Amino acid sequence: MDVAAPRADLGPSLPRAGRLGRVNWNWLGVAPFFLFAFLFLIGPVLYLVGGAFQNTEGAFTFDNIIALGSPNIVASFSLSIRLSLLSAAMGAVAGLLLAQAVILGGLPAWVRGAFTTFSGVASNFAGVPLAFAFIATLGRLGLVTVLLRDLFGINLYASGFNLFSFFGLSLVYLYFQLPLMFLIIAPALDGLKKEWREAAEILGATRRQYWQLIGLPVLAPTILGCFLLLFANAFGTLATVYALMGSGFDVVPIVLFQQIRGNVLYNPNLGYALALGMVVIMGVSNTLYLILRSRAERWQK
Repeated sequence: MDVAAPRADLGPSLPRAGRLGRVNWNWLGVAPFFLFAFLFLIGPVLYLVGGAFQNTEGAFTFDNIIALGSPNIVASFSLSIRLSLLSAAMGAVAGLLLAQAVILGGLPAWVRGAFTTFSGVASNFAGVPLAFAFIATLGRLGLVTVLLRDLFGINLYASGFNLFSFFGLSLVYLYFQLPLMFLIIAPALDGLKKEWREAAEILGATRRQYWQLIGLPVLAPTILGCFLLLFANAFGTLATVYALMGSGFDVVPIVLFQQIRGNVLYNPNLGYALALGMVVIMGVSNTLYLILRSRAERWQK
């Protein structure tokens, strides 16, 4: 009895060959993103790099980069860095405590929904409207200032508080820094597994020991990453500072604005060098944030 030889299975090879010659049209879905990134991110950065190494006649020079070491520009970078560090630290601590209370504090579910909705709006509320809101609330004749003075006899400005100061501006920044921290840290708090707390309690650990030995070490990369993101978020803020403090508060964005659009300090190429310095600082901050976030995601898998 003859046995037929098994026929080679050519099924998988034919679709594979077909796939090699087929155009993957799925790239069209992400094409607008790449176009947007090139036009509004990569292209402007390349333009800044080119302008930072040119003089007003278009010749190559290092004078603009060297000018970044002048005392007034160093002072503006120092002011911006100190302001960003303070507002980022305040936002990180306050946002972490708020998120811990809302997510792990046993509050009703609708409370988290309300805070999430508010944070999504408040984290993008900045500029002239935010400055006006704080002036109307905590200015010298603001609503809260007048109520505290007339009802409780507390004079905020006589006691040393000043909205139009370094600390007052940091307080204004807290309005959008705190909700941003809440939105970012909330998934990390959700990633803390109940089994870890239960195991710690079984072994006799107190609440303080749990957070000291387990909770905070696990959250540390996320917290540091959020701090860097808040720092970058504050470092590039212009409209809020300009509306509240005016052009005399020499943070880097205002000095940059004066060089690009000013009548007295007009030097566009120096402005490009200032912008390039800001891009480098914010790029380093965001890169470190991405590295720390990738380390934090190991515990959430």
